[in-house]
Amino acid sequence: MAKVRIPTQKVILCGDYGVGKSSLFRRFTNNTFVSETDRKSTLGLDHIDRTYEVDDKQIKLQLWDTGGMERVASVTSSYYKFAEGAILVFALDNAASFHSLSQHLLDIVTYAENAKIFICGNKCDLEDRQPQVTESDVEAFSEQCHSLISATYKTSCKTGDGVEQMFNDISRVLVEANRSKMELQALEQHGFKIDAYDEAEATEEGNSCVC
Repeated sequence: MAKVRIPTQKVILCGDYGVGKSSLFRRFTNNTFVSETDRKSTLGLDHIDRTYEVDDKQIKLQLWDTGGMERVASVTSSYYKFAEGAILVFALDNAASFHSLSQHLLDIVTYAENAKIFICGNKCDLEDRQPQVTESDVEAFSEQCHSLISATYKTSCKTGDGVEQMFNDISRVLVEANRSKMELQALEQHGFKIDAYDEAEATEEGNSCVC
């Protein structure tokens, strides 16, 4: 019996340096959080796969992180290439990171034009502090994007709130967007089998033809 191949969907993390992209990557990878004081700077692209169940389908999310190389121009083409999904990350306590989303969105549309785009407002665990970015700000930005945004989320990498729900929802969106392709791949994998009886019967009918 042939092993069923699980379709892989490349998802990239985009946004300013320091908004929590690598922390989201760690939550996705092993559900851990590293504080800023204990965190070591990373350098280099990194990615990891996780499989999700969506109804009767399985999908493998391949999450990519820039590893602190956002500002390296040569990263752009390889990082965005073949992305099926893109998560625009900003920090709720950093208005500047939110205002930068338009530039990151332009990069996605330019280099990964087929990617489904999601907005993630990270650091929702502000406790007594007021967020610098409100829900109305995010809604207004999404409306200005003319349906380019598939969904918006709030997460906390520190507590884990909203992170798993976001990735589950992204999996569902990508399955729905690629359902026809996935079903075709399944047919190709299992192949088309002609019943032996029908094949023999068709041969006999062919031989009985009177010219």
